[in-house]
Amino acid sequence: MTTDMGPSNLLPPQQLLLFLLCSLLQPFSSHSLGHPALLTSIRSFTPSTPDACRIFHGRGGLFPDADHLTLDYYDPAFLLTSFGIALGEEELDSYCSALCETLKANDADADDDNSQRQLTVVYQYRGANTTSETRLIRGEIPDPHIVTENNGQDQYLVHLMRGQNHGLFLDMANGRTWLRSKCQSKQISSVLNLFAYTCAFSVAALNGGADKVVNVDMSKSALKTGQRNHELNGISSKASFLSHDIFKTWGKMKREGPFDCIVVDPPSYQKGSFVAKKDYGKVIRRLPSLLNKDGYALLCLNAPEMNTDFLLDSVKEECGTELVFVERLVNPSSFDSAFPERALKVLLFQYRPSDVSTEIVAA
Repeated sequence: MTTDMGPSNLLPPQQLLLFLLCSLLQPFSSHSLGHPALLTSIRSFTPSTPDACRIFHGRGGLFPDADHLTLDYYDPAFLLTSFGIALGEEELDSYCSALCETLKANDADADDDNSQRQLTVVYQYRGANTTSETRLIRGEIPDPHIVTENNGQDQYLVHLMRGQNHGLFLDMANGRTWLRSKCQSKQISSVLNLFAYTCAFSVAALNGGADKVVNVDMSKSALKTGQRNHELNGISSKASFLSHDIFKTWGKMKREGPFDCIVVDPPSYQKGSFVAKKDYGKVIRRLPSLLNKDGYALLCLNAPEMNTDFLLDSVKEECGTELVFVERLVNPSSFDSAFPERALKVLLFQYRPSDVSTEIVAA
């Protein structure tokens, strides 16, 4: 065998230049041994329940030079995500080592038989435009992968290796808790869940005691996962699933109603189906015709460039004084942000028709 090291095996000058430029322009983390704030969060993490949660939220701007980093726990897996800055192998190893030590410490303190757990870590890099990478760097992911909320009582299917949405939005946990509580207290018995995705709000409502939930989403695959979530929780008989364009389904939804609560949790931008800036108002104007008197509307917005005034002004413009603002739900503490108006916004309104006193019963 001979090895030709001649010019024919070298990259053409233009390709070589492009390769070098791409390598230089690719941002890499400057914390090769791990970011101190993330390492501290890992070492102090002690799961009091098996519930899915965020461990570190660098995106909130509270930790210098860490706004590209998040770490989530989807038992038994940890999901490490870096936005716009690729992490080197040495840095990834430092986080894995810290997680391994944390697991060992927690297992040593545990009295059950779940000791000596295997470390499972998924790393996702989200670059500019559509550039992304998702890989399993430690352990194995269960199939199916089922996680919980509400101290293990609500079960959800998740998928960490596919795409950027994993089946359960952790920052919306307080919204689901609010809805579950209202259903438990019988203040809400019927729910319309718009842009339902995998129907987590529906699971929370029905597990809380709701009598009926209608889930609407254009994505058949997301609703299929939603149906499986209901099967997991044994609540399928009280839920319905409509795979329709919401803007073409108002008549059917009105026949299903009226409802005690409507959850509106749309994407901020989804080409061809929904753009919050121009389409949210079209949804809001329909809400009074779908709500019972004193019913609630839970309006969600996860667009950093749009603040709470966008929703407040849209409601006033489309519904006048009939939808009365009650409160903004606080995000989970693990999602604390130095810039609340750029974070997730969940606003609660109550339907008070103009012929009824506008005095609100405390929510």
